[in-house]
Amino acid sequence: MEKTIEYIKSKIGDFNPEIGIVLGSGLGELADEYCEIKIPFKDIPNFPESTVKGHSGNLVFSKVNGKNVVMMQGRFHFYEGHPMSVVTYPIKVMKKLGIETVILTNAAGGVNPYFKPSSLMIIKDHINFMGTNPLIGPNDDSLGDRFPDMSEVYTKELRELAHECGKKLNIPLEEGVYIALTGPTYETPAEVNMVRTLGADAVGMSTVPEAIVARWMGLKTIGISCICNSAAGISTVGLSHKEVLENAEKAKVYFKKLVLELIKNI
Repeated sequence: MEKTIEYIKSKIGDFNPEIGIVLGSGLGELADEYCEIKIPFKDIPNFPESTVKGHSGNLVFSKVNGKNVVMMQGRFHFYEGHPMSVVTYPIKVMKKLGIETVILTNAAGGVNPYFKPSSLMIIKDHINFMGTNPLIGPNDDSLGDRFPDMSEVYTKELRELAHECGKKLNIPLEEGVYIALTGPTYETPAEVNMVRTLGADAVGMSTVPEAIVARWMGLKTIGISCICNSAAGISTVGLSHKEVLENAEKAKVYFKKLVLELIKNI
């Protein structure tokens, strides 16, 4: 961690980020538009490279709407073969750099039949169905408690603020429960029926590990899912990553406006 922080600070100087953003599949364009300092993951000590299409793999620092922001243009996934310690490492790095708020975004499959592809969902809660937990192992008491409370992972005030921003911008927003499975396969119709029965509105392969670690460290957290396809059994066509990226493209305009308004008001 010391080597990672030392390297990043050598590139950003006295820039002190206060908000961290993780940009999911197809949503990295925001970092391209607001880029003052760009550091490729591959150049950062102890950062692996992102291997997923739609994830550029950069850490971007910029002043956005009056706030100092660090953006992850892409993320690390459990299905890439990374241990949870690597998947969540960047969130710990952001915390060490000084952020107090994190915005987690993702591309997700719609389990709720009323959610339309390319719509946006504010995550009100999650279900960890990945078969593991990022806090397993020795606890770093300097970052958080051994047994953190998860009764409010996604900060209520930030969720309410997101809805206020949505109304102001005339952007319709859903709100629901996100469930994380390991991937990389898309879910079978039977699995989608199962997660729907469990209470999920959207399903994906990320975000939950980062949200757990963010809550553990005391960061204010908001999650935004771009519903990029209807899940198996709900959709009448097969699923593909191409469809995910295409619907993320459609949602980009609303997504960027919402995130920029959020940043302004945090």
